[in-house]
Amino acid sequence: MASTAPGTVGTETAGINMVADPAPVAAGAFAGATFVLSLINAGVIAAAVEPVALTLALFYGGMLQLLAGMWEFRNNRNTFGAVAFTGYGVFWISLWYLVTQVLSKGAIPAADIPTAVGVFLLVWTIFTFYLWVATFRTNGVLVAIFSALLLTFILLTLGNWGGNPAITKIGGWTGIVTAIFAWYLAAALVINFTFKRAAVPLFPFAARS
Repeated sequence: MASTAPGTVGTETAGINMVADPAPVAAGAFAGATFVLSLINAGVIAAAVEPVALTLALFYGGMLQLLAGMWEFRNNRNTFGAVAFTGYGVFWISLWYLVTQVLSKGAIPAADIPTAVGVFLLVWTIFTFYLWVATFRTNGVLVAIFSALLLTFILLTLGNWGGNPAITKIGGWTGIVTAIFAWYLAAALVINFTFKRAAVPLFPFAARS
């Protein structure tokens, strides 16, 4: 394995990964964007502040998380993290584009918007489902995040496709729960690394053969 001088960012020395873990920043970005959009979906704050959610979606949840996903490919070949972070990074960027460049410009007839948004969300529901299955080989916090996230996508898909604001509102509340779990993960990863011990538990599952 090739190596360079100790401490060089982005290299490995004597088999030790010298790349900082991108998971905390990605989890925090996902939590932040999810939280604000979910507040709107749940009716906690007015829909008029949607531009704030879209700004966070593009830059924080989208671009930053996509970059973190790219870094994760280099981080000890963490396939789950790389797929999740890049995937949801693209989700947030594509959501921004859908709202600001497609729906707002009348590219889709008004009568077809619920179906269009429902199909868009269905794709991400399927993506979330198989990542949720994979979490059962990780830890309890990831299972909690993806369980809440899967339920959120299911509710938002049904609410939008069926034109049922009540279901969408429930999806907003489950999205808030998802964001809280994701922030817990981000905080735990940073705090545990800084303290050099498991100060904040992640509830890892026992290794399975």
